[in-house]
Amino acid sequence: MPDRRRILSDLWGLVEQDWRHVAAGYYLAPSDEFGSPLEALRRAADFFADLSAVERRRHGTSEMRRLTEMPDGSYPSYYLQKFHFQSDGYLSGPSAARYDHQVEVLFGGAAAAMRRQALVPLKAALARRGAGQLLDVACGTGCFLREVKVNYPRLHVIGLDLSPYYLAVARRKVQPWSRVSLIKGTAEAMPFADGQFDAVTCIYLFHELPPDVRRAAVDEIRRVLRPGGMLIFVDSLQTGDEPDYDGMLDYFPVAFHEPYYASYLNEDLDDLWSPGFTRKARLPAYFSKVLSYRRNP
Repeated sequence: MPDRRRILSDLWGLVEQDWRHVAAGYYLAPSDEFGSPLEALRRAADFFADLSAVERRRHGTSEMRRLTEMPDGSYPSYYLQKFHFQSDGYLSGPSAARYDHQVEVLFGGAAAAMRRQALVPLKAALARRGAGQLLDVACGTGCFLREVKVNYPRLHVIGLDLSPYYLAVARRKVQPWSRVSLIKGTAEAMPFADGQFDAVTCIYLFHELPPDVRRAAVDEIRRVLRPGGMLIFVDSLQTGDEPDYDGMLDYFPVAFHEPYYASYLNEDLDDLWSPGFTRKARLPAYFSKVLSYRRNP
C-alpha cells in the first residue's frame, strides 16, 4: 500500500500536470466545476445521509449488493449491481444525483482532473481528422461530454449510456450546447452505423464489465470507428503499472463493490484492442491512465 505522503505527492503531481496542460493550450481551465457552495453543501448532506446504508452493504451479504427489485426497462444482468455499494446501483434519480460527488470523495477531489487528461490525445485526434463526430461510450452523468463541449462547442457529439437516470443528469449538463445527442444503449450492441465516428472515448467503463462483455464492447467500438480514427481510453491503473499501488488496487473491489474489477487488473489492454488498433500514446493520471489507439485501415 502507498503511504499517505506518496498518495498526496501523486495527487499534487496530477494537479500540476492538469495546469501544465491548460498552460500549453490542450484545454481550457475548468470553471464552475462544482457549482454553487450551497449546491455543494446539499450534495455533501445527501452523500452522508446515504453513507450508513453503504456501510451496511459493505459489511453485509452478497445479496445486499445486487439490485433485488427489477427496475423499469431492459438491462443486462451484469449491470444489476449496487456499484460502490450505493443505493439503487446506477438505476435511480438519487443515485445519478449523488454519483459525481461520491467519486470526487473517493479520489480525494481528483476525479474531474483525471478525466480531463483525455482531452490531451483528443486535441491531437481532432487536429488530425478535422471536424466530425465523437462518441462517448458509457457517458454517465455527462461530465466528460461537458468538458468536450466547453472546448469544442461546434463538435457533434453523441453520448451512450445504459442508465436513463444518468442520461437525464447528462442532458442538463450539456443543455447549453447544440450538436449533442444522448442515447440509451449498451456498449456491446451499439445502435450506430459502421464507421460512423471519427473519434471514440471510453472513460471508466471497462473495469465495470465482465471479461466477455469487454471483448464484445471492443468489437463494437472497432465497428463504429472509422479507419484512421482515434480511440481514447481512460480507466484505472492495473497491476504492475505502479507497483506501490498494487495492494490498494487489490483491495479496491472489496472496499467499493466492483465485482469485475479484479479481472480488469490483469487484462492485457494492448492485446485486448488488437487486431484492429495500434497504440499511439500513454499518459499517467494519478490512479488512472489514458491510452490512445488508432483504428487500423
